Amino acid sequence: MVASTFATMFNALPSVGTDPAVGLRALCDQHPGKVVFTTSMGLEDQALTDVIARHELPVRVVTLDTGRLFQETYDLMDRTRSMYPALEFETYFPAAESLEAFVNTQGMSSIFKSVESRKACCGIRKIDPLHRALEGAEVWVTGLRSEQSDNRAGLSRLERDAMTGRLKYNPLLDWSDGDLDTYVNSHSVPTNPLHRKGYPSIGCAPCTRAVMDGEHPRAGRWWWEQSSKECGLHKG
Repeated sequence: MVASTFATMFNALPSVGTDPAVGLRALCDQHPGKVVFTTSMGLEDQALTDVIARHELPVRVVTLDTGRLFQETYDLMDRTRSMYPALEFETYFPAAESLEAFVNTQGMSSIFKSVESRKACCGIRKIDPLHRALEGAEVWVTGLRSEQSDNRAGLSRLERDAMTGRLKYNPLLDWSDGDLDTYVNSHSVPTNPLHRKGYPSIGCAPCTRAVMDGEHPRAGRWWWEQSSKECGLHKG
């Protein structure tokens, strides 16, 4: 899509900065059947799931099951499906052949030995399934917020994603922690109990720990690394 068309689309989104439902509705109208939301079941994603269900938006809801999630996350998946029965949740898994080859050659604990190995694992368990999940889609919706990390502070609400080439819509980008908590609590959104145990950001079980007082919210992700705390899904 040429830049002028992209700019026209962005300007056509009414109240895009204030109401996620309004922006999502506009994108669904412009890209019928081509809007996909990927959820990791975190607070932001649970809030967006509620928005999509509450407003009956025609958005595909997809989750990536890496095979190494917390049991609490799997339990939340089931609770969420029960609470929003009208939504059809699609789950994508890593390709068995790729995962088997990785584990057989590098081992299950290789992720702790080098950043390259950890990123290779993320690629197999997250990025490859994401590409399959987005096949045929034109708009990728995420729950990213600027406050989550320095890397995400520079994102735009609507942008062209560098990795997938698709439009990427981040409707909660400017929401504060307070905004998020208010929405989740006022709408009785189901959440992961790990959030109340010091896990503001939850990924795979081996790669996530609780954070200590004063630590960055994403300090518990890949806690043994001095890295950007990203898996590669969101490069900006």
